[in-house]
Amino acid sequence: MVRSRIRRPMSKAWTLAVAFAIILAGGPASAAPRVDDLYRLSDAESRSISPENLTGEKGGGSRTPLGQGSASREATDLGLGWKVNPFIVIPPGGRTVLGEAAGPGVINHIWLTVGGKGAYRSMILRIYWDGETTPSVETPVGDFFAAAFGKESTALIDSAVVAVNPESGLNSFWQMPFRRTFRIELENRSQHTNEIYYQIDYSLQKVPVDAAYFHAQFRMVDRVKPKELFTVLDGVQGQGHYVGTYLTHSAFSPGWWGEGEFKFYIDGDHEFPTINFTGEEDYFLGSYGYRHRGTGKLEETDFSTTYAGFHTLNKTDMSTQYYMKDRERRIGQYRWHILDPIRFKSDLRVTLQSLGWKSPERYRLLEDGYSSVAFWYQAEPHAAFPKLPDDAALQFRPLIQPPPSAVAPTGSLTVDAPIEAIMMSWEGRQLMNRELPTLGAHPSYEQFKGMRLKDLQGASDGAITDQAIANIDAGLKAMAPKRP
Repeated sequence: MVRSRIRRPMSKAWTLAVAFAIILAGGPASAAPRVDDLYRLSDAESRSISPENLTGEKGGGSRTPLGQGSASREATDLGLGWKVNPFIVIPPGGRTVLGEAAGPGVINHIWLTVGGKGAYRSMILRIYWDGETTPSVETPVGDFFAAAFGKESTALIDSAVVAVNPESGLNSFWQMPFRRTFRIELENRSQHTNEIYYQIDYSLQKVPVDAAYFHAQFRMVDRVKPKELFTVLDGVQGQGHYVGTYLTHSAFSPGWWGEGEFKFYIDGDHEFPTINFTGEEDYFLGSYGYRHRGTGKLEETDFSTTYAGFHTLNKTDMSTQYYMKDRERRIGQYRWHILDPIRFKSDLRVTLQSLGWKSPERYRLLEDGYSSVAFWYQAEPHAAFPKLPDDAALQFRPLIQPPPSAVAPTGSLTVDAPIEAIMMSWEGRQLMNRELPTLGAHPSYEQFKGMRLKDLQGASDGAITDQAIANIDAGLKAMAPKRP
């Protein structure tokens, strides 16, 4: 992951290393090597668990006998030591230990890819520290790696602590200290046998006295009710710091969907939070609806950066589809608090409002769907996590597809033409200004001008009536030249 020279300012590797120096050690000494520290000798011992070395022990790699490995047939002509066991197989309903080891030490990196037909949401990752009986990490594997939408719809991510590489290389660089032991499990809830390729890279070394334990918790709701908050995290007790959020958002309402505020209730906050972000896209370090005009087309723009990212499963053309009703837009976002961890001493709760725009002067209460993974460090013990939904409930529903976009007319204007096409005609503009006098001057006109009036009607909060559409339709028909 080191891709820059030491003196180059603020590279991902440099900032990440400095951050973990602060997070894990609280001072200049660090369990994670920094770019400008790589030349220093250390007493740490490197270890790695994979299907080729299931225990991680020294000299334990490539020992699977031919005939007992997952790729014995492929290695028949080569023999022992030639990629005999590169993956494991988890049957339907199976639960296996990917790796466990005695400490003290730090997990530095996890790489994993899922073969077979299993959906990411059907593979559940759990991590246990120091012999605990309830996991400190419990989440579907895709969501843990900011890739909830599945193997066929994986967005590429290049961030400080998570990397998703082609085709489905899932990487975590979260630093995870343990004092006595760690155990990582994977459950296959699907109806299919799945091949799992993975690598758990860790170091045996001293762990600072003030090092906290890594945690990750999944939550979801199909649709919130009006004025209901989506809870990202609740019930955390003890001292620690919040370090990241991955969120999926299923937007069902027309128009802008990300006006809701993220709120962090810290150390006894009840009605009012200590930390209050000003909007969903603001929290994920974007602005103004993630719009980008540089392509000549107004659209939400995917991005992946060191500490934040945004990606759409079904990209929306803001000029033709943005305000259509009866459809769904599915979004993924991540935010890592590497240089700005949110610290708490006794408790923490994190919520998100479901809020959009109804008009230039009014918010719209939404009933959207959400899922999240919250990432934090804390001193053990931790509070029990909410029970995960069953496999069927975890899966994404089929997307609600939008109706066809308006098509510019080749002959006479009709009410099914794009709004812009009607407004370009002098007679059509007069009709529109008579029936809908504020439409052409609307602040969002550039975003909906490519739509049909009927498609925009659902987002107009009653401003575009059936009667207005009928009157415009009749007027356009009257404009059409009469056939002899």
